[in-house]
Amino acid sequence: MAFDVGTPINTALLLFIIYSVQKIVFPSTSPPKEIPNEFRSGYSWLPKSHQPTVLFKTYTPKTLEPFHGKDNGRILLAINGIVFDVTAGRSFYGPNGMYGNFAGRDASRGMAKQSFDIEMLTPIDQPLDKLADLQQDEIENMKGWVEHFSNKYIICGKLVENDAA
Repeated sequence: MAFDVGTPINTALLLFIIYSVQKIVFPSTSPPKEIPNEFRSGYSWLPKSHQPTVLFKTYTPKTLEPFHGKDNGRILLAINGIVFDVTAGRSFYGPNGMYGNFAGRDASRGMAKQSFDIEMLTPIDQPLDKLADLQQDEIENMKGWVEHFSNKYIICGKLVENDAA
């Protein structure tokens, strides 16, 4: 089967192929006539503002408590000795959030028992909850929360006893 240039469709295809190859081999070098809209005011890779720096620190229950998220401040909570910055989840962990009572506190027992009641929190002037009475499934549940939080939020510190800092 031979290629017949005499048919109109073959001629149109041949011209299109020649035109396309010419555009690839000899691209236009003339500058654009107008600037694209998104670059009119200049172009920069810099973001409008940088995220605040988060340093890894050692917290005690007393030094963790001010990070309860009131007045649009940072929100931290601890699970099993690991402190997470959950500010990005303000709607959950902020003052009016469903888990707002965990903000600025050790949430280990509540996460282990799947209870968000205030009774799950150890008072900040008491020693840390050793969680010795937890069942194996509750410990596994708490570890699942630690894994979930580790993948979603920034780890920003560790929680130690009040007199250890």
